[in-house]
This record gives sequence, structure tokens and C-alpha cells, in this order.
Amino acid sequence: MNSKFLGTGVALVTPFNPDLSIDHEALANIVNYNIENGTEYLVICGTTGESVTLTKQEKQDVIKTISETNKGRLPLVLGIGGNNTAQVVEEIKSTNFSGIDAILSVSPYYNKPTQEGIYQHFKSVSEVSPVDIILYNVPGRTSKNIEPQTTLRLANDFNNVIGVKEAGNNMAQYFELLKNKPNDFLIISGDDDLALGVVLAGGAGVISVIGQALPEDFSEMIRLGLKGNAKEAYKLHFKLMDIIAYIFEENNPAGIKAVFEALGLCADTVRLPVVPASKELKQKIKAYLS
Repeated sequence: MNSKFLGTGVALVTPFNPDLSIDHEALANIVNYNIENGTEYLVICGTTGESVTLTKQEKQDVIKTISETNKGRLPLVLGIGGNNTAQVVEEIKSTNFSGIDAILSVSPYYNKPTQEGIYQHFKSVSEVSPVDIILYNVPGRTSKNIEPQTTLRLANDFNNVIGVKEAGNNMAQYFELLKNKPNDFLIISGDDDLALGVVLAGGAGVISVIGQALPEDFSEMIRLGLKGNAKEAYKLHFKLMDIIAYIFEENNPAGIKAVFEALGLCADTVRLPVVPASKELKQKIKAYLS
């Protein structure tokens, strides 16, 4: 099993200044904060990083800041996905992967492809990717579920498809994948609220949103889960339950940025069409953290 992606990965936010430019200093601080507090790997330019609102140049700048701050300490996963297969292939071909360990590639959204279309899309991605691929299934955002048989077909057919970030919030689907997956294929939870249960059932870990703000507790919970220490792990799960619910109450990443603002790590600025967390939500978050 690919041990560099066991445990807690975090889908890093992209901090913005009040003028909506990228706050590279805050980004570097968040990277160091995670490395120092137990996070096992970093995910760059995922949904939480507001990648769809970043220009090509900004993405390169974000990768550079994270890579230079990380200095090879943790594995790095880069989000490259989309709903135009030819364009995704082109982006992979033109990306410099030095220092990048894998890509996280979201299933095509909006077009609503069939399962065969999803398979052919990832086949095209697999054929050009020079690094390992983690599939990303998030039907709530793509409007199309990658069915377990499609995930398993990709897992069996392509050596560089090493895992799936499964974020369907569907425990039965997790169980089906865990039951039937090839030995070394990683089932990674993309649901912070279900992550511990998935790990205890045989999952490899999580790519988390809340983990980047509370890395000590969250990554320890996952490590305990990987060791099968359910009792101690659930103590941390219950402690984190409320804050996990809060950050997804309105919109991601508005919620997690409100947490970072309360922690003094970055502003709560987001780019439209996402708007900052409401005053009510911010009060709940502050009350939890205090």
C-alpha cells in the first residue's frame, strides 16, 4: 500500500488579502502549522483551495509557495481535474511535477457523463499522468456518482490509479469499495464526519477540510483509528463533531476560513460566488474554539 498517503491529508485553503489577491505569507504559515502539528500530506488547489476561481498563473504561484515552504517534508498532491477531458490532459502535459507526488482528479461535473464516460475520462488521464492518480468522487458537487464498480474497474486496469477520495457521504458505498478493492488500493475519506468510521473499517485515511485548522486532534484521531484504537479515537471524534458540522453549514471554504480567522491564521476573504460565513456562524465557531 502507498504509505505516503496513509493518515491525514488536508485540502489547503488559498488565503486572500482584502483586495482578493493571494496572501502568500498566510499560506506559508498554514503549511508550517500543518507540518508542525501532525498532518501527513498536503493537497494543493482542491475545491477548498477555490481552484476554480484561480488563474493559471495564480495556481502556479500557490504551488510554488507551498513547495518552497514544505521543502520536501511532506508528500504533495495537486488537484488537476475538470469536465473537458482534452483540457485536463493538456494541463497534465504542461505541468511541472517536480516535487509533486500525485494528482487528485475530480470526476467530470456538469456534463453528467455515464459510467463509461467517467471510465474513459480517467483512462485518458491515466495515460498521460507522470505521477500517481487519486480519483475524486464528490457527487454533491459533480451531480454524478462514480459507482463502486467504475472505481474498481479503474483501480484494476491502471497501475497509476492508486486510490479514491470518496466524498459521497454514503457509508454503504464506502463498505462496498473496502470489501472489493485490490489490496493496495487506497480508500480515502473525503467526508470529515465519516472519516473515523471509514478508517476503522479499513480505509487509508482522509483528505480533510477541518484537519488543516485543528491538525493535532484530527490527525491523532485518524492515527488512533488506523491502529484500531476505536475507544480513544471516538473521544476525539466527539470533541470535533460540532466544528465539523459548523464548517459545512453554509459553504466550503467560507466555514474553514472563518475558523482560520478566529485562530488568527488568515482572513475570511473568499472569492465570489462564495461569500464569507454569516455573523451567526462565526459566533458559533468562536464559541467552540474558546
